[in-house]
Amino acid sequence: MFPTPRDAATVILLRDAAERGLEVFLLRRRKSVAFMGGAFVFPGGAADAGETDPRRTAARELFEEAGVLLAERAPAEVAPLRARVLAGEAATAVLAEHGLDFAPEQLHYFAHWITPSAEPKRFSAKFFVAVMPPGQEPRFDDQETVDQAWVTPAEALARVAELALPPPQIRTFMELADARTIDDVLAITRRRAEAPHAIMPRLAPTGAGFALLLPWDPEYATAGQGDAHPMPLDHPLAIGPSRFVMEDRAWRHVYAPGSTPAAS
Repeated sequence: MFPTPRDAATVILLRDAAERGLEVFLLRRRKSVAFMGGAFVFPGGAADAGETDPRRTAARELFEEAGVLLAERAPAEVAPLRARVLAGEAATAVLAEHGLDFAPEQLHYFAHWITPSAEPKRFSAKFFVAVMPPGQEPRFDDQETVDQAWVTPAEALARVAELALPPPQIRTFMELADARTIDDVLAITRRRAEAPHAIMPRLAPTGAGFALLLPWDPEYATAGQGDAHPMPLDHPLAIGPSRFVMEDRAWRHVYAPGSTPAAS
C-alpha cells in the first residue's frame, strides 16, 4: 500500500528585474530535511489542518518560508509578524490582530504535481504563480531553508546541477523559458487553468538505474511502476520531453528512446 499524498501548495514567485528580465525566486532547503534536502525549490509546503483552499496554503507557506506577505494591504515592516509565526503562532491569527488576511486571488494556478508512489513522503501539490509585492524583500527562514536565489528561467536550466533542481522545478523553468514578462506568464496561467491535469511521475527501471516517466511518456503505462494518473496524449500539457533521468547527480529532462522533438 502506497502512502497517501498530503495536500500541499507551492509558489512560483516572479519579479521583473529590468535588464535581466523575468526572474523566479528559489529557496535552498537544509540538507538535513527529509524531503528534497539540499535542493533549491520554490517556496511551499503541506496544508495545515482546516486549510481547504490551496491558494491560502501557498500564501501562508510563502510568508513563513520567504517572509513575503500576499495581502490586500501590507504593513511597512512584515518581519516582526513573520517572526511570531516562525516562533509557533498561527499565521492567520497574527495577521488578524493587524486587520490583515492573505489574498488568495493574487495566486494563479500553474500546475499540479503528485509525488511518485515510491517516495515515503508524498504530496499532492498545486503550483501557483504570484508577483513579488512592491516594498517587500524575501528572506529564507534559516530553519528549513538556508539560502535563496533569484534566477531567470534560462539561468536555472543552465545551473540544474549546481542548484540541485528537482524535476518539477526543471519542468516549470522549461515551460517558462519563452516568457519574457510577468504578463507573458499570467497569460500562460490562464491557458493552463482551462485544462488542469495532475502530473504523477512513475518510476521505470532502465539499464543505468531508473527513469521518472511523465504521463505522456510512451512507456508510462507499460514500464512505469506504482500509482498512475494517465493523461490523454492530445492534452495541451503533453508536450516536450517526457521523462527524467539522473546523470552525474543531476536530473536531466529528456525524450524517451526512439522519440524525437519533431515526433513528440
